[in-house]
Order: sequence, then structure tokens, then C-alpha cells
Amino acid sequence: MKARLILKALFKLRNLGLLILLLGAAALITDSSALTVFGGNGVFAVPDVVAFPAVFAAYAAFVIQTLNSKAFHDDFNQKEKLRHIQDLNYACLKLSNETKRNTNSTYLQKMKKVMEDKNDIVESFFRGERGFLKERITEQTLNLVVSYLKLLNNFCIRSRELSGVDVSAVAGRINANTRKLGFTKDIHMMDDIRKIIEMDEKLINRLKDEKKDLERISAKLDYMES
Repeated sequence: MKARLILKALFKLRNLGLLILLLGAAALITDSSALTVFGGNGVFAVPDVVAFPAVFAAYAAFVIQTLNSKAFHDDFNQKEKLRHIQDLNYACLKLSNETKRNTNSTYLQKMKKVMEDKNDIVESFFRGERGFLKERITEQTLNLVVSYLKLLNNFCIRSRELSGVDVSAVAGRINANTRKLGFTKDIHMMDDIRKIIEMDEKLINRLKDEKKDLERISAKLDYMES
């Protein structure tokens, strides 16, 4: 942010205009032939090593003066806040496009409603008179929408992955392997079957935990939508 502040002061129109004028004046007073044309004495032309450093010293002084100006800082801070809100709004649009590819029709409708409400708030901010409270509400709304979209996208991806796992098939495999243990006499085979059963049981437990976690996320999404 400090770098942007300095660049803003360096490229402020007034400072650039003064720099151009001073450079023009320096070019004139260092050129003996130009001084003769304008009725001066070419003998008294100022050396380049004196004129141009003086120009840049004066330019630096104007830049420092700008950096110490309260009006300049107020204007810069206001533009930075607007830029921040625009960046947040762009992040919302980018995340919504990404989430559309992963969500289902039910959550797509919910997301559209959230985005419509967000658009109303943003449009109101840019259209009407701006103030601290209005700016704060807009910023907090956009931050909330960004969090909502990230959570929704993650929820939809995980839900799709979970739906692709057939829990009944895993449970059936556990039952089948459990029955095999009653007929198997080979100790090594029994150990292998037990390991398979243990792995399947861990898988089912992970799926149950994942389902509970998704239920909590779903409840959180409902709360954020409200």
C-alpha cells in the first residue's frame, strides 16, 4: 500500500506537469543557442550538472509536499477502499462461476439468491451517497459472500465425492468376509480377511464422519443464506 501511495504522488498530474515545465526550463537555460534566440547572453548558460539535478530536487520536494498533504491521503484512502470493494466483488463473481460447475440445482438457486442480494447492496453503494456505515456494510457483505461461496463450493465437491461411494457395497463386502472367517481354516488367509474387514470398517466410519461434517456445513450454509 505504501508503494502505491508513493507512486500515486509521483504520477500526480500536478507534479508531472511541474516536472515537465521545469525540465523545459532547464533545457532552455542550459542551451546557449536558445538563450541567444530569446535575447539572452549565451555565455551565462547554466551547466547541465547544475540545472537538471535542481529540477529533480524541486520535483522531489513537490512529491514530498504531496505525501504530507491530508487531502491527498484522504483521497488516496477513499480510492483504496473503493478498489478493495471492487476486488471483493470480482472475487465473488469469480467464485460463483467456479461454484456453478460443482453445485446441484437446489444449491444453484440458493446461490443465485445470495448473489442477487449481494448485487443489490453493491449497486446501492456505488449509486447512492457513500458513507462509513454504508461502506462497512458493503465490505462485510462481500466478505461474507466470499466465505459462503468457498464453503458452498467445497461442500458440493465433497458431497459429489461422497455420493459416488456405495456404502451398501462396502457393508456387503464386510458381511461376506465375516462369513468367510467361519469357513476358513488357514491362519494366514484369516489374517488377510480380518485386515480387509478392518479397512472396510474404517472406510465406513470415515464416510459416516464425512456425512456428519457435511450436515454441519449444510446447516452453516443455511444460516449464512439467511
